[in-house]
Amino acid sequence: MADATDLDGYLRRIGHSGSRAPTLETLRALQLRHTLAIPFENLDPLLRRPVRLDLPSLQQKLVRGGRGGYCFEHNLLFRAALDALGFRVAGLAARVVWNVPDGAALPRSHMLLRVTIGGQDYIADVGFGGQTPTGPIRLATDIEQATPHEPFRLLAAGDGFLMQVRLGGEWKSLYRFDLQEQFLPDYEIANWYVSTHPESRFVTNLTVARAAADGRYALFNTEFALHPLGGPSERRKLAGAAEIRQVLRDVFGLSLPEDPELDAALEQLR
Repeated sequence: MADATDLDGYLRRIGHSGSRAPTLETLRALQLRHTLAIPFENLDPLLRRPVRLDLPSLQQKLVRGGRGGYCFEHNLLFRAALDALGFRVAGLAARVVWNVPDGAALPRSHMLLRVTIGGQDYIADVGFGGQTPTGPIRLATDIEQATPHEPFRLLAAGDGFLMQVRLGGEWKSLYRFDLQEQFLPDYEIANWYVSTHPESRFVTNLTVARAAADGRYALFNTEFALHPLGGPSERRKLAGAAEIRQVLRDVFGLSLPEDPELDAALEQLR
């Protein structure tokens, strides 16, 4: 028997009290509320702790525990909620090209969702960190598509698609994907790799991000940034574990335990 989705708890967590009908308007509202409420973060890989993808663990951590997660955690939880609401959803996988040298071949290490509504397919993704789209993207190429934050577009790329975001007037590539459906065992393999490989950026660095109504917040190790919508970014360096903890709590809304291992890891960040 499948694990039960705590739909009411999830909707409370993201602050959604609107329609539960499986419509495009509901999908838009849920994706925005999710990205505003649940931060992207990789504290568990940084602390060399396992990242569990079963639904009870996801709900305990992201819904009831006041924590965030990275792509597999976010999008598996989002999919469970969409399934419970009656949406037609399939899991996909992507190769990240954001900040990757041209020609580099990387594994399919990112999860995203294909949602079909009224015969039209949309890409929904609540787990791409600082560039997470805050609204669904229609599966159509060469069209600039507005979201509550930046514009996005899809380009044809071989047998698949290239997701791009427009930042500062320039289109930036995020990831390549195709429409081959993926299943939990596929994500388990990729999740193990990115959460345990000694050269994984999630093992060696702290990455935290959250969308806000007026922009985005981002933290990479000790570099904290605010990216206002339509305005210049503001950056500052955080000094030590205490200040990092304060930002994680007050800006990103994370519930953090008093944990000497966490403090030691934060103190080592540069």
